[in-house]
Amino acid sequence: MTRAALLVPLVALAGCGGSGHTTTVVRSSKVEVVAPSADKAADDGSFDVERLYERESPGVVTVISGQGLGSGFVISGSGEVLTNAHVVTTGTGARIKRSGDVYVKFADGNQVPAHIVGFDPNADVALLRINPAGLTLRPLPLGSTTHLKVGSPVAAIGSPFGEEQSLSVGVVSATQRSIDSLTGFKIEGAIQTDAAINHGNSGGPLLDASGRVLGINSQIETNTGDGAGVGFAVPIDAVRRSLAQLRRSGSVHYAYLGVQTVEVYPQLAKRFNLGVPHGAYLDDVLQGGPADKAGLHGAGGDAVTFQGARFRPGGDVITKVGATPIAHAADVSRALNGYEPGQTVRITVARAGRERVVDVKLGERPPDTRPTG
Repeated sequence: MTRAALLVPLVALAGCGGSGHTTTVVRSSKVEVVAPSADKAADDGSFDVERLYERESPGVVTVISGQGLGSGFVISGSGEVLTNAHVVTTGTGARIKRSGDVYVKFADGNQVPAHIVGFDPNADVALLRINPAGLTLRPLPLGSTTHLKVGSPVAAIGSPFGEEQSLSVGVVSATQRSIDSLTGFKIEGAIQTDAAINHGNSGGPLLDASGRVLGINSQIETNTGDGAGVGFAVPIDAVRRSLAQLRRSGSVHYAYLGVQTVEVYPQLAKRFNLGVPHGAYLDDVLQGGPADKAGLHGAGGDAVTFQGARFRPGGDVITKVGATPIAHAADVSRALNGYEPGQTVRITVARAGRERVVDVKLGERPPDTRPTG
């Protein structure tokens, strides 16, 4: 089983109808912006796919870069376009670099150069900006995944295999998934969908029944390397966080604890006397990192096999980050997203059956490492 980003290499475009960089653009100084307006009629639970496509597809674009071909979507009348970072960059981690020339192609045939405002490799998000003069822009409204439910209908629009403005529909198969980023960290809260997405869909929107963007289609998990697999989208709530910082400075910074966590469940807690049935067990604490400096304890005992997995005893169990309860290992990263590097956060842990509170001065997440906190 492999998980693959959904990018079409440029060398493949000749065989799939891709346009390259040869489109002639005729433009005037006039800018026309069609205001985003999510379909209120869909709030009754209906899913009018034809109407949704007619209304939202003009805001979906094809993104062409030295990396290949992907998708994107307009989010403002000033010419802002969102896509995946891997569509407009090369490399991963500390070696990630911007692509050279980037172009955005619209549904009406206009193709214009785009400037990379910035990108967030930890969320696989990039913000582009184009000159909107002479273009009719249709910004897509951004939604939220806060109350997203499994089974909700969704639509994906993009350029699979270079086939521009393609639509597929499905449902939300799961929420709160963890998927790979361009660093050693995970993207938490990802949306899993059975809507068909393929190479070239990277950066395109996953829409709810009202036409609001729920996420950015990013990757598939497959045995075959094509779309016969499980699709994942970066959740729009994570995208919003990245977007705010990209608009402000062109880069995104994350608070860093310096830990590697393991899920705690009742049977594990009972077997090793962890003191709490749920939480994030500190399997490893990075030496010299923020958690280590504050006195948090990682596992130190000999590994023991329990229920088919190796477990090292002796570590703390995080039960709260600030006022946020921690029930799962991934909750630590989500909670830290509410903090900035340099801030001090109060961490509540269970240690040897007793509750302890430790104040930790958070560091800044490095460009590429394996710990998950």
